[in-house]
Amino acid sequence: MLFTRAGIKTQKNAPHDADSKNAELLVKGGFIKREMAGVYSYLPLGLKVLQKIKIIIREEMGNVDACEVLMPALTPLENWKKTGRDQVDIAYKPNEKTVLGWSHEEMVTPLAKEFLTSWKDLPLSLFQIQTKFRDEARAKSGILRGREFIMKDMYSFHQSQEGLDTYYERVKEAYFRVFQRCGLIAYSIEASGGEFSNDISHEFAVITNAGEDTMVFCKQCGWAQNTEISTQKGGKKCPHCAETLDEKKCVEVGNIFKLGKKYTEAFDVQVPNAEGTRETPVMGCYGIGVTRLMGTIVEAFHDENGICWPLPVAPYTVVIIPIGRKEEFETSLLEAKKLEKTLSEKGIDVLVDDRDESPGKKFGDADLLGFPIRVVISPKTLEKGEGEWKIRTEKESKNILLEKVGEEVLKIL
Repeated sequence: MLFTRAGIKTQKNAPHDADSKNAELLVKGGFIKREMAGVYSYLPLGLKVLQKIKIIIREEMGNVDACEVLMPALTPLENWKKTGRDQVDIAYKPNEKTVLGWSHEEMVTPLAKEFLTSWKDLPLSLFQIQTKFRDEARAKSGILRGREFIMKDMYSFHQSQEGLDTYYERVKEAYFRVFQRCGLIAYSIEASGGEFSNDISHEFAVITNAGEDTMVFCKQCGWAQNTEISTQKGGKKCPHCAETLDEKKCVEVGNIFKLGKKYTEAFDVQVPNAEGTRETPVMGCYGIGVTRLMGTIVEAFHDENGICWPLPVAPYTVVIIPIGRKEEFETSLLEAKKLEKTLSEKGIDVLVDDRDESPGKKFGDADLLGFPIRVVISPKTLEKGEGEWKIRTEKESKNILLEKVGEEVLKIL
């Protein structure tokens, strides 16, 4: 892809109303555009990042036997009345009959009822990746807390509590894999169930100063707890390994709940067991904020020059920068396009910066946009059939034969 055709427009200065690093760098880099408080458009670069995050999520949900569906965002108010959640403050109500979905228990439960005709249909796990709407009183921190956002929400149905408990642990491990593949270190934190459940839930949190929450955690064994419910504050010992606890600000990137029979009872979901007796299934729900995850990655991976995308979610893996004066630039650009073709045939995402800009401008934008690998082609390097290779997070560069670039990229993917 050529830079001039990729829909990329960077800004020299940070937006005046940016209240976090993700808001500053994503807007400055042209990944997103703020439309109003808590609402953003996702531009070509930002959408590429989101699509790569979604691929990871879909793969890991498939690994726990979940099926993807897509439910409506506009939902009937009568469903919410059945569960007693029709008066929740964060709900947008376009009229007296509808609610814009801020969660989907009220839709997925009657939907699953259509599938569950026998105990042989259990367990059933359904997920979607969809836009959610919440009337947040404090929409802030860029895409970490929005009024319109993309979420992966999954719901499971089980014949017994034991079945739910087993699946809950499987999903927990899948969530750790999602965050790890996105380059993040996440902690599973005990937290309250909020509007979803009366039981203890588990949040998945990443340490960052941009976070609104605070957790106590143990570096030794990984135990963690939200300070809102913690009895282990103030540097006390971990209840599992007796190590001294740390306390850090964090941002929640996912959560899981054991819902019990709250929703299946509300919608009269009953499934005949092997003996023919009708039983009410138990439920679990599991969420990942997809756009919030993107913002969290930026908060965790940036420096004074811009974003440092982890390889699996970078919009482009390699940026090729041809430089030179007039005719020399055309020669460099021609070689850059040849290299792009070679790398693309190997399945590598490549961007060629074909702009008529100074080398300094191109290098600065490459750092701001966070491409993991930079290859500079100049008249000097071409004398030896080489380019200048640089990893975004490293200071030193080296020359490399252009014919070896693909091989080197594949080694680190």
